[in-house]
Amino acid sequence: MKLEELIRAAGISAVIDRNLNISSIQSDSRKVEIGCLFVAVRGTVVDGHQFIEKAITQGAICIVCEEVTDSLKSFLETLEEAPVIIQVSNSAVALGNLLSAWYGHPSRKLTLVGVTGTNGKTTIATLLYELFRKFGHKAGLISTVCNYIDGQKIPTDHTTPDPITLHALIANMEKAGCEYAFMEVSSHAIDQDRISGLFFSGGIFTNLTRDHLDYHKTVENYLRAKKKFFDNLPVSAFALTNADDKSGLTMLQNTKAKKSTYALRTFADFKGKVLEFHFEGTDIFINDRAVSVQFVGKFNVYNLLAVYGAAVLLGKDPDAVLVNLSSLHPVSGRFQTMRSPLGYMAIVDYAHTPDALVNVLNSIREVLQKRGHILTVVGCGGNRDKGKRPIMAKEAAKLSDQLILTSDNPRFEKPEDIIQDMVAGLKDEDLQKTICIADRSQAIKTATLLAKKGDVILVAGKGHEDYQEINGEKHHFDDREQLQMIFDAQAKL
Repeated sequence: MKLEELIRAAGISAVIDRNLNISSIQSDSRKVEIGCLFVAVRGTVVDGHQFIEKAITQGAICIVCEEVTDSLKSFLETLEEAPVIIQVSNSAVALGNLLSAWYGHPSRKLTLVGVTGTNGKTTIATLLYELFRKFGHKAGLISTVCNYIDGQKIPTDHTTPDPITLHALIANMEKAGCEYAFMEVSSHAIDQDRISGLFFSGGIFTNLTRDHLDYHKTVENYLRAKKKFFDNLPVSAFALTNADDKSGLTMLQNTKAKKSTYALRTFADFKGKVLEFHFEGTDIFINDRAVSVQFVGKFNVYNLLAVYGAAVLLGKDPDAVLVNLSSLHPVSGRFQTMRSPLGYMAIVDYAHTPDALVNVLNSIREVLQKRGHILTVVGCGGNRDKGKRPIMAKEAAKLSDQLILTSDNPRFEKPEDIIQDMVAGLKDEDLQKTICIADRSQAIKTATLLAKKGDVILVAGKGHEDYQEINGEKHHFDDREQLQMIFDAQAKL
C-alpha cells in the first residue's frame, strides 16, 4: 500500500515527499522487515521508541513516533537514505488508525459490539455470538475463552488481543462474510488505546467491582478506563448499561450513543424479574414476557437481560429473541454443573473477583434453600492485585459451610504465601471451617471426600482454563477433568 494513501486513510496529517510502498505495519521491532512501517508505542513495560534505530536497521522505511530525540536525529544523519519520520501525539491511537486503514476499515463493514465491565463479559459476548448465529447470520467472537470466525475456532491468550492481531482478526471476519462481531473489551485495552481504529456499533456495560488494581491502582482509574469506551462511541451506536450497578449510569454521562438500560431492581428499558431458580435453569420475565432459560443465578439473569437488550437494539424481534434465548447453554467454565454418582453436585466457575465469587455463592444458596451444604475450593492468582486476596477468603467463608483455600495460577509467587494472604481476611470462627491445601488437585479431591448427598462443591477461579501457570510455565490442569476423574472412579464403586 502506498504510504501517502495509507496516511490519508488513517486520518494522520503529514507531508509525504516520497513515493513509498509499505509492505507491512509492525509495532514489534523483532518482526520488522524491509519495506515495513514501524510504529513506536509506549507500553507499560517497554517503550517502542527505544527500538526505532533497530527497526530502521532491519528495513523499516517509515517510522511513526511521538518523539524524535537528539540521539535519533544523529543516527538518521549517518544514513545514506533515512526513513520517513511521522510524529504524532499518540502513537497507540495512530497504530489502530493505520491498521484499520491498511485492512480497508473492516469494522465499518460489519456490526461490531463491545462488552466491558468486571464480570459477565465472556458470557454476554459469547451468547450474542451464538444467538445471532441461531438467527442465521455469520458472526465473529473475540473473547477470553476463544476467538471465532463464524464457526472457525481461533485460540486466544488475552481478553483483548494486541492491535495488530485484533485488526487482522476483524479483517478476516469481514472477509469471511461475517455480518456481526461481538467482542470483550478489557479495561487494559481501553486504557492503552488497543481498540483504537475500531468502529463500534454498540457497547454494553455489565458492572464494576474491584479488579485489576495492580494495574489501575485505584477504583476511580478503573472506572475511568471503562467510561472512556462509552465516551468514544459514535452517535450512530447504542450504549446499553446495567442500571442496577452503581457505576452503570455513570457510563452514559458523556456518550453520544443512544442510551438504553437493563435492570432487575430499578426502572429500565429492558426489565427482568426472577420467578424461580433451580439447578437446571431459571424461570424469568423479561419486559413482561415469560421465558425459561438454562442458566442459574441472578448474575446470569443480568447477563441474559444484556443479551436480550442488545439483540433488540440491533433490530431483532423481541419474541424471536426470547425463543432463541431459551435454547442457549452456559459458556464453558461459567457455572458449569457436574453431578456426582454419590448424589452431590459440583460447580466449576471462573469467579476470580470478590464480587463474582459472591454472585456464584449466592446463586447456589438461592437454589439450595439450606437443603445442603456448600463446600468452596478457591485460590488467588500470583503477581496480581494482592488487596483482593483477604476479601476473596472473607466472602467465601461467609457464604460457605466448608472452605478450602488452594493454589490458582501462582505464577512467580509461592502458593503458600498467596494462601496466607487470603487467610489474613478470616475471623477465628472462619478458620474453624477452613482447610489450606496448596496442591489444587488434592484440594478438589478433599472437597469430594467431605461432600455428602445434597451438598454442592464450588470450584472457583479458573473455569474454562486448562492450565496452571507456575514460574512462567503453563502446566496442564483442568478443574473439570479433575472432578470427572473422581466421579468416574465413584461410578465404579
